[in-house]
Amino acid sequence: MTTIIAEEVLLLAYSEVEGKQLIGSSELDAALGGALLAELAIDGRIDLADKKVTVLDPTPLGDEELDAALARIVGEPKERKPDWWVYKLHSAKLRKRLLSRLAERGVLSEEPRKILGIFPSTRYPERDPRVEQGIRESVQSVLSGAVPDERAAVLIAVLHAAKIDRKAFPGASKERIKEITEGEWAGAAVAKTIAAINSAVMTAVIAGSIAASTAATSG
Repeated sequence: MTTIIAEEVLLLAYSEVEGKQLIGSSELDAALGGALLAELAIDGRIDLADKKVTVLDPTPLGDEELDAALARIVGEPKERKPDWWVYKLHSAKLRKRLLSRLAERGVLSEEPRKILGIFPSTRYPERDPRVEQGIRESVQSVLSGAVPDERAAVLIAVLHAAKIDRKAFPGASKERIKEITEGEWAGAAVAKTIAAINSAVMTAVIAGSIAASTAATSG
C-alpha cells in the first residue's frame, strides 16, 4: 500500500493498540503540514531555496491532499517562507481527513466514543499493522546506520522536529538523528530540503505551543 509522508507521520504518532496520540495536537498538526510541504519538494513540485517556497511544476500528483496543498501554493500571489506554509497547511481538519482515509483503507479502525459520557472523541487503533510495521522497519534501518534516501530522511526530520521520534523510537541515537537531519550524508539539494522542513516544523510547533499557552492563560 502506498502512503504519503503525512500518513506515515500519523501512524507513528498514534499508539497501535489504544489508537491515541502520543504527542500534543499542535505538534502533530505542524508535523503534518511540514510533511505535505516536504513531499511536494521531493516530488519536484516546489523548491525551498533562499528560504522561500517556489513552484517548479504545478502538475497534480494524483493524491487529494498533496494536490490541494499544491493548488494553494500555486494560487498564492506572493512567495512565502516554508514556515508560513506549514502554518497555513496544518489543521485539525487535515489530521482527521488523513485518519479517516487510513480507516477507509483498512489500516486503522475508527472508534467514536464519549469522554465522561458527554464529550465526543475518536480513537484510531490499528487494524492492519503491516503498513506501520513496514514504515517502522525502514526508519529503524536508517537509525541503525543504513544510508537513507531523501524520503526516509525527510520523514525522520519531521518526526524529530515535532518530537515524535522520542515517542516512536525512544532508543534511537541522538547523534544519528542529528547526522540525518543536518544532511551531512546528502547532496546540497537534499540537505537544503531537510533543513528547511526541519526549521519550518519547529517554528510552527513553537508558535502553536505559545498560542495554546496564551489561550489557557487568558481563559
